[in-house]
Amino acid sequence: MTKADLVDHVAATVQLSKAQTDAVLTQCLQAIMDALQAGESVELRGFGRFHLRHRSPRAGRNPRTGETIPIPAKAVPTFTAGKAFQERVHPSPAAAGGAASTAPPNRLSGLG
Repeated sequence: MTKADLVDHVAATVQLSKAQTDAVLTQCLQAIMDALQAGESVELRGFGRFHLRHRSPRAGRNPRTGETIPIPAKAVPTFTAGKAFQERVHPSPAAAGGAASTAPPNRLSGLG
């Protein structure tokens, strides 16, 4: 799904114009980027958390020459899905309803 597809879907759902929906979505994404740039994390309950993961400097290797080169430290934006998000994407067997029981069969049934 592209940003344009998302704008179309949200605009139809909330009954706003596409231009208004695009402006709201753009400002929302900009606010997340601004918070990350300021070193803050953004937590959306039930959805997930955007945060920076700091990578330490390390030595790399040029594959063509084999020369060792320094790779500087950097901060990488990451997203961690919340529990509700994970359940919607990959429901657990118990939440799916109708899943087979994981209890071992009763060996005494049918005897006697």
